[in-house]
Amino acid sequence: MSPLSPAYFAFAATAITLYWLCYRWKNARLSVLLLANAFFLARLAWFYPVLLLTAATIDYLVGLGLQRVPRDQTSRRRALVSISVLLNVGLLAATKCIPVALGELYRWVFPLSLSFYCFQSMTYTINLFRGIDQKGTRSYLTHLTSASLFTVIVAGPINRISDLIKQLQQPFSLTPTQGGRAFLLIASGLGKKLLIADFLSNNVANRIFDTPTLYSGAEVLIGVYAYALQIYFDFSGYTDIAMGLCLLFGLTVPDNFNRPYWSVNIADFWKRWHITFSKWLRDYVYSSLPNAYRWKGAPYLYPIIVFLLGGLWHGLGWTFALWGLLHGLGLSTLRTYQTFRGKRAPTPWGRYVGIFITFHFVCLTWIFFRSPDVATAVAILGRLASMTFSVSNITLPIVGVMLAGVALHAIPVKWFDRTVEVFGRAPFVLQGAGLAAAILLIEFFAGRGSTSFVYSNF
Repeated sequence: MSPLSPAYFAFAATAITLYWLCYRWKNARLSVLLLANAFFLARLAWFYPVLLLTAATIDYLVGLGLQRVPRDQTSRRRALVSISVLLNVGLLAATKCIPVALGELYRWVFPLSLSFYCFQSMTYTINLFRGIDQKGTRSYLTHLTSASLFTVIVAGPINRISDLIKQLQQPFSLTPTQGGRAFLLIASGLGKKLLIADFLSNNVANRIFDTPTLYSGAEVLIGVYAYALQIYFDFSGYTDIAMGLCLLFGLTVPDNFNRPYWSVNIADFWKRWHITFSKWLRDYVYSSLPNAYRWKGAPYLYPIIVFLLGGLWHGLGWTFALWGLLHGLGLSTLRTYQTFRGKRAPTPWGRYVGIFITFHFVCLTWIFFRSPDVATAVAILGRLASMTFSVSNITLPIVGVMLAGVALHAIPVKWFDRTVEVFGRAPFVLQGAGLAAAILLIEFFAGRGSTSFVYSNF
C-alpha cells in the first residue's frame, strides 16, 4: 500500500476516525493505532508484523532490564543494550545485504526497508543505557505502538521512541490550529511530490541521468539542478504528509528540512537537510567512536568515517560510498579551514558566495548519489566539462516548474505558520473540504501516475 495511493489515505482516515472515537480511553486508542500499524505492515508483506513486533518486544524487554539493573553494574547493562544493538544492526544489515543477492527480486519480497524502524528502536535502549532517559515505559502496548508507528516507518522522520511514548501516554488533544496545520501539511506534501518532484523526475532528471551522452553540457547541468529540486521536494513532501498524519493522531514529530539549499557551508547544510538523520549520526555513531569529544583529531577524521557509513546505509555501492565520502571530506575540510581562520560571521556578500559554493558542492555529490554506477557519474561530469550550450531539450514547462520549485524552497517558515493561523480559524468541516479539494486539484494537474518516494528505498 503506497503512501500516495487512495487506499492509503482511506485507511489513514479510518484509523484516525476510530482513534478519535476512543480518545477518552488511552488503552483503547493505543490498541486502535497498534492494529492500524499491524494492518499497514501486513499489507506490505504478511511477515512484517510478526518480524517487527517480535523485534519491538525484545527491545521492550531490554528496556525493562535496563530500568531494573543499577547503573553501577556496567557489564550487565552493556550486555543488555548489546542485544538490542545487535538485533537492530542485524536487521539493518540484512536490508542492505539481501538486495545484493536478490537483485530486483528484493523489492517484490521485501517492499519495506527496515532502516527507519531500526534507527528509531535503537534510540530507546541506547538512551536508557546512557542515562539520557532516566525512565522508560513499562507499558507493553505503548512501546509496541510507538515502535511500529505506520506514519513514519517508511521514510521517517526518525523519532526518539521515548518522545513518542511520552506523547502517547498523554491525554489526546487536537486544537483547530493543529488540525489546520495537519491538513495543510498533507496538501503541501502531495503538491510537492506530485506536481514538482514527479514532474522533474519524469521529464528531466531520469532522462538525463539514464543517457547523459545524448545531451549537451548545459542540459546536463539543468538535469543536475532538476534532480536537486526533485529529491528535496520528494523527500520533504513525504515528511510533510507524515507530520500531518501524526498531528491528526495528536503526535508532534520533528521536521526534516529547513531550506537546505540556503546553507552557507556544508555543516550548515546538514543542520537543514534530513535533520533527524544527521542528528542520529551525531548522537549514536559519531559519539560512539573512541574519544569522540576528547581527541583533537576527531573533528577532522570522524566526519569522514561517519558519512562514509551514512553513504553505505543508502546502498552498498561505490556511488553511495563516494557520496558519503565527499560529504565527510567536505565537513573535515571546513573544520580545518575554520581552525586556521576562526569562526567568523560571514559578510552579506560572503554569505551569498557561501550559499553558491555549498549548493554546487551538494549538486556535485547528488551526481554520484543519483547515478546507477560510477561510469555514469563520470559521463555526466564529462558532459559538464564539454561546455556545450544547446538547450533544445529543455521546454518552457520544465523551466516553469523549476522556477516554481526555487520560489517555494525560498518561502520562509513563518509564512506557512501565518497561513496555518488563518486556516485554523475555519470550521473543521471547511478544513476537511479544503483538503479534499486540494487533493483533487493536485491529482488533476499531476498527470500520469506517481513514482514511489525516493527514500522509501533506503
